[in-house]
Amino acid sequence: MHDGDTIDLDITGIAHGGVFVGRHEGRVVFVPDTLPGERIRARLTDTRKKSFWRAEALEVLEAAPERRPHVWAAASIDRAPEERAGGAEFGHIELSHQRALKERVIREAIERVGRLDLPVEVRAAGADETPDGTGWRTRVSLHVDDAGRVGPFAARSHDVVPTPDLPLATPAVARAAADLGGAEPGRIDLVQPADGRVRVLPRPDGARRAPAPEVVEERVGDRVFRVDAGGFWQVHRLAARTLTDLVTTELRDATGGLDPEASHLDLYGGVGLFAAALADLGGSGTRVTSVESDARATEHAGENLAEWVGARAETARVDRYVARLAADASARERERLARGVVLLDPPRAGAGREVVEAVAGLSPSSVVYVACDPVALARDLATFADHGYRADSGIRGVDLFPNSHHVEAVAVLRR
Repeated sequence: MHDGDTIDLDITGIAHGGVFVGRHEGRVVFVPDTLPGERIRARLTDTRKKSFWRAEALEVLEAAPERRPHVWAAASIDRAPEERAGGAEFGHIELSHQRALKERVIREAIERVGRLDLPVEVRAAGADETPDGTGWRTRVSLHVDDAGRVGPFAARSHDVVPTPDLPLATPAVARAAADLGGAEPGRIDLVQPADGRVRVLPRPDGARRAPAPEVVEERVGDRVFRVDAGGFWQVHRLAARTLTDLVTTELRDATGGLDPEASHLDLYGGVGLFAAALADLGGSGTRVTSVESDARATEHAGENLAEWVGARAETARVDRYVARLAADASARERERLARGVVLLDPPRAGAGREVVEAVAGLSPSSVVYVACDPVALARDLATFADHGYRADSGIRGVDLFPNSHHVEAVAVLRR
């Protein structure tokens, strides 16, 4: 068979990355916009490999009971594949079943990639989530093509799909997006911080210099965090609070508390969200260092952590910082690190073997791993296990990206 041929498939599984698994004459076929238990008609898009093919769903022949009308018409299977908006690849699946599938993806990654047997659960972001999992994105990136059309990219492409609505966005962000027009080719970011006012940040192609960033405030409970409007902050309106509560609860349950006299690390620390959570656990004198490669984020982290006399923020690449710490730490500092906690919140690629081995070499009493990619998490947990650290209490997943395939997960590892 060749690219462009159509086939009928029974979908039996799910794979990492928001695609599902069918088989044609024994060969695995990966296809989006469906779910296990369905029979679909699909068009082959990539038949180069002998081990598997890729396809795009054209029509549902037999629907699974968990299928629902897509929450975003622009991403529905009713549209031609090249015209389906990206970013909502689970929007056709009942919300509870989305979480069951995400739980399955994490568990299978932990078993197959990490070679570990751990309990996994995925919960909602919060009690006040909308029933259909919409209205949560406080940050949205749209694109402008050479014809001036504004919208998201089509799934798995760089073609702009104009759409009249953005149901995953908060109502304020969706209204601001609907009013856009006349922009130069490039990208437009829309950001709604805690004050509720949406900032529109044009990113035209070829711009020589970005304007001076506006500093906005985000809130987690009663605590205020300063961050650049275009800087990194959790996208879901409930995410920062939910993750802070989860990390705090899991760490307290696993360790009984935090030793304020020990040395604690918040790696890939951003503007200090998790460093503040650690410091809250330990009290006003907690010794915690936030490490982040972005200088602007580190500057904000220093301000956000100012109330703790033992807190500081370092601008450095995490791999170099941890390696230098392992090489240069005094005997006294090593003893403090061995009583401390290391929290990692790496990018999607994970921390990697070099960083994991360096962290394990510091012998912290506990490691908290916050992950946004199940396969990267599994790889790193396997490396930690090789060095004597295990997440025996399991993996706590949080559905911070409803109607997409993404999921956040937290694991506490003990030496």
